[in-house]
Amino acid sequence: MVRVAVCLAGCGVKDGSEIHEAVLTLLSLQRAGATVQCCAPDADQMHVVNHLTDEVVEGESRNMLQESARIARGEIVPLSEIFAADYDALIFPGGFGAAKNLCDFAVAGADAVAHPEVKSAICNFLDDAKVLGFICIAPAIAASALRDHHAVVELTAGNCPDTHGALNEMGVKTIDCDYTQIHVDTQNKIVSTPAYMLAENINQLAVGVDALVSKVVDMCNE
Repeated sequence: MVRVAVCLAGCGVKDGSEIHEAVLTLLSLQRAGATVQCCAPDADQMHVVNHLTDEVVEGESRNMLQESARIARGEIVPLSEIFAADYDALIFPGGFGAAKNLCDFAVAGADAVAHPEVKSAICNFLDDAKVLGFICIAPAIAASALRDHHAVVELTAGNCPDTHGALNEMGVKTIDCDYTQIHVDTQNKIVSTPAYMLAENINQLAVGVDALVSKVVDMCNE
C-alpha cells in the first residue's frame, strides 16, 4: 500500500493551509487506497489573520501543529518525525501558510528560504527518489528548499508573472497550465498543479487536486 505524508501549515487559507485543498487531498488519497499521515512543523505561524476581516490579529500566536490538527482530526505528527525511508511520497497543499510558515516566500520573494525541517524533508525525499507533490502556491516551498540543492526543478506557478519571475530567479523552470492540469517533472519525480491560483470554486479545484493525487500514487507504484 502506498504511504503518503501530507504536510500542513496551520488551518485557514490566509495564515495556514487552504482547507479545501488539504481536505480534497486527503479525500483523493483515501479514495486511491493510500495510507496517509498528516504532519506539520511544531512551531508558531508567522502571524494570525482574522479570516472575517482579513486583518492581522496583533498579540496572538498559533502553533502550526496544533492548528493543523483541526484539519487532521487530531491524527497528526510533528514533521520532524517524518522520514523519507518510511514513505513513498510527500504532498504539500497550498494556502498562504505555505508561503508564510513553511517558507517565507510571501515576504522575501526570490530571497525566500524554507523552514529548516521542511527543507530537510524535501531534500531527503528528493535524494531518496521519492515522489513530491506541490499544490497551489506550495511550489514556492520547493523552490525555497531546493535553491542551493543540485536539482533543477520544474513547477507550476499559476498565471502570476511576479510568481513566475521570483521562482525563475530561484532557479526553477516554471510551467503554465490551467486548474484542470498537472505538470510532472519526471527527472525529479515532482508533481504540481495551480489549484486555487486559477480554480474559481471547490468543484474546479477538485479536478486538479484529484489529478495530482492520482499521478502521485501511480508514480509511487511504478
